[in-house]
Amino acid sequence: MAKKNLTDFNERLETAAKAKQVLLEKMRANAPQNAPDFAERQAERIVLSDARDKRKAEAAERKRAEAAQKAAEAAAVALAAQQAAEEELNRKANEALALKAQQKAGRDAKYAARQARRDSRRA
Repeated sequence: MAKKNLTDFNERLETAAKAKQVLLEKMRANAPQNAPDFAERQAERIVLSDARDKRKAEAAERKRAEAAQKAAEAAAVALAAQQAAEEELNRKANEALALKAQQKAGRDAKYAARQARRDSRRA
């Protein structure tokens, strides 16, 4: 029986550890942090991120301002509607008072005419 591929457990562990170490060194060598233009690209990303955050903040502020303006316009419309309703109510109340005064004047005129007829008959 040939024992050329048979190794003990410790040798296999050492071989696996060396292979891992080689792969780790290879990955470190190819890491983006070691690239010559990494700092440039990172700075560009930061600038773009800051610009994006600024645009988002401006959009949020614009949206808040529009919401406040819409709320103010809605309040103004509601106030105008309320004032119009009050004016209509006052107009109707005045018309009702005028109608009652006119009806009372008519009744008083009939009463005065009746009294005048009665007094003319007695005289």
